[in-house]
Amino acid sequence: MSVIDEISAVIAPIVAASGNYLEEVTITPDGKSRILTVIVDSDTHLNLDQVTAVTREISDLLETLPALGDQPFTLEVTSPGIDRPLTQLRHWKKNHGRLVNLVLHDGKEVKGRIGDLAGDVIMIDEKEISLDDIKSAMIEIEFKSIKGDKK
Repeated sequence: MSVIDEISAVIAPIVAASGNYLEEVTITPDGKSRILTVIVDSDTHLNLDQVTAVTREISDLLETLPALGDQPFTLEVTSPGIDRPLTQLRHWKKNHGRLVNLVLHDGKEVKGRIGDLAGDVIMIDEKEISLDDIKSAMIEIEFKSIKGDKK
């Protein structure tokens, strides 16, 4: 079992008990230290208090985990960024109504709003698209004018 697998196995119950999902664990060398990044997601958008609470619990547990050895590390617990691809059913549900860019396996690109999900079919605007036909899906960042629609 790899170090990342061991860490994931130990912290997954903590993350689940907080009502969240463990998305990913990575370790990045940083000179004499390492950066241990834990990406935690939720069915709703996480706030700072939620991330802080789960960080404390993970930190306490990792301090004594033999798999990390003696080399120092910095723990970063974060939520997925806007640049993370949609890969799970829950990602589609969480982002209902948002603008998405899709690339289908046949190379066709589709851009539209995420609608309802029924089984393995997602509505993108007026189009029904099977999740199996999607090669990649990324949320589009939208900027809104603070001045409104003055003409």
